[in-house]
Parts: sequence; C-alpha cells; structure tokens
Amino acid sequence: MHTPAITGTGVFTPENIITNAELVTAFNAYVDLFNARNADAIAAGDVEAKEHSSEDFILKASGIEQRFVIDKTGVLDPEVMHPLLRQRADDEPSLMAEMGVDAAQKALAQAGRDGSDIDLVICAASNMERAYPAIAVEIQKLLGAGGFAFDMNVACSSATFGIQAAADMVRSGSVRKALVINPEICSAHLEWRDRDCHFIFGDVATATLIERAEDAAGTRFDIVSTRCATEFSNNIRNNNGYLRRSRPAGMVDRRDMQFMQNGRKVFKEVLPMVSEHISAHMADEGVSAGDLKRLWLHQANKTMNDFIGRKVLGRTPEPGEQPNILQDYANTSSAGSIIAFSKYSDDLANGDTGLICSFGAGYSVGSVLLRKTA
Repeated sequence: MHTPAITGTGVFTPENIITNAELVTAFNAYVDLFNARNADAIAAGDVEAKEHSSEDFILKASGIEQRFVIDKTGVLDPEVMHPLLRQRADDEPSLMAEMGVDAAQKALAQAGRDGSDIDLVICAASNMERAYPAIAVEIQKLLGAGGFAFDMNVACSSATFGIQAAADMVRSGSVRKALVINPEICSAHLEWRDRDCHFIFGDVATATLIERAEDAAGTRFDIVSTRCATEFSNNIRNNNGYLRRSRPAGMVDRRDMQFMQNGRKVFKEVLPMVSEHISAHMADEGVSAGDLKRLWLHQANKTMNDFIGRKVLGRTPEPGEQPNILQDYANTSSAGSIIAFSKYSDDLANGDTGLICSFGAGYSVGSVLLRKTA
C-alpha cells in the first residue's frame, strides 16, 4: 500500500469579470422589459411582475462581489441573459478540455511533472459539455498522458469524490500519478433571469495532481484519509443535462430546465449534514479541532461556510483558518474548495493538518484530510 499525496494544483481563470454592479444593471433592464411586455397579463393577475435586484441584496445573500465567466456579452444583454458560446467543430478541442488542460499544466509545473508522467485522468464536474466521448479522455490525449481516463459527476462534490477515487487507486498501486480536473462552466446552466439565483455562479477550472508520496519531488500534502456520503434530495437540481449554448427558436422556455434550488431547505438540511460529516471524519482519525490548521470549504455561500466553521472548530474561525474566495470567484461548484486550497496552503508548516470539504446537490459531501510534508 502506498501513501497518496497532493503534489500540485492549478487554476484556470477566465479573462472576463462581471461585477455585481454590471449584473444588477443588466438584470434590472431585463426586468423592465419583461414587465413592460407583459403589462396586461400582470394587470390581469395572470403573470407575476418581476422585481429588481440590487448590489446590497446580492452581497447580503451570498457574500459574492464579482464572478469570472467565459462570456459576459450574452449574460449582460437584457434580450439574451445567457452566455454566447460558440459551437466548436468536432476536430477542435472542446471548451471544457481547453480549460482543464490549462489548469492541469499549471499543476504539473508546480510538481515538476510532465503530461506523459500521468496514468489516470478524472474529469469531475457538475455539468459536462457532452455525453460522450468523455472529456477526460480528450484531456488525456491533449496532455499526452497514458493509462486511462473517465468523467464523473457528483455536482458540487465532484472534486472531492474525484480525489477519493484517485487516491484509492494510488494507494492500491493500480496507478502512480493521477490528475483530477474540474472544469466548471456554471454560467451556461444558471438561470440569469431569476432574481433568487442570478448572481450565484462563475466559471473556472482547477486541477489536482495526486501521486505516491515517495515519488514526490518537493513539498506535498499527504492524503491521510478521505470520506464521502450521499443522500438523495430534489432541493438542488438541473434538468438540462449538458452545456447550453443558446435557446433555440420555438423551444419551450421551461424554468425547471436550468439550475434550481430550494434555498431554505438546503440551508436547513445540508448544514448539519456537512458539519457532522467533517466532525465524524476528524474524530475517526484522531484529529481534534485544535489540531486543524485550515479548512478549505466549498465556496457556495459565506453564511453557510461561517456556520460550518463554527460548528467544526467550536468557535468562530480566526482570519485565515477558513479562507473564502467566494467574493472574487462566486460559486464555482466543485472547483471552489480546490481554488481555496491552491491559494491558501503554501503558508502551512511541516506536519500541519488541514481538511478540504465540498458539498452540494445530491445531497453529497466529500472531505479530504491532509497533512503537509515539507
């Protein structure tokens, strides 16, 4: 049996930023158009008038200040309100693969590795660009990796579930070096015309390199243990399935075909599930709250993270103990906890313990207990 370790991470960040101010301006213009075009039906009580959004409402509800997106032109057009993504030719790299390769190359460079060193690629994300062939196999080819590759989807927990799968294979000896890649194009599945959620998501890709600890060329984070759990719920769902590039003429515009969530139930049901999951994982490994130097949590909502941090640590986390990147990236689904880990892990000392945790639709929750070895 081998000890799996994280030896590199990478983050691909799109060039386009949408600030809350830009988003609110576009959304409110859409609302005004909708209300004007449906004035008679609204007056008759057949259609409900839409309400304006505001920067204060977004910040208070989520802690988000901006988000990175692949395309902002379509999102900010009141007549469109979704990203305009070009349909690529079959002989071109897919958008998800292109994003994933960028993040993967950064992770490989950090660890002093090359694509040809890799014998497993897992593409783990909430929304895949297509059903098949697997995005992971395409990334494998673009990187020049060997071995095998496959896609997996556990919504916002995809990264931690992917890490568990890769770590288990490294531990057993079936693979030596694995990449878990999380290209999240959340903007194409978000309903930007819904006031309750139009501000939630952003786009990004992350990559995590996992290899045998004894093969590591530099600083590493040994994977002490992993734990995953699921429990079915309809309170967060997406019925559309694959990447949406446009709304075809004549298509029935069903609201339930994009991202949907019952926020109140999610808060009530997910928070205790995640807090208890982390605490039980730590207890089983003999790790106390005082031993934990860093919590890299899923970046969905600041209030949720603050609650989980207090429950796990038994107190309000000190600055830096539970880093948030939500204000800059928004919710990037499975990639969020990996962005936090990538940006806020270098300062830990040899022997320090930390925990990555992601959670979301399913319900699902995954945690990865790490120990730094310099």
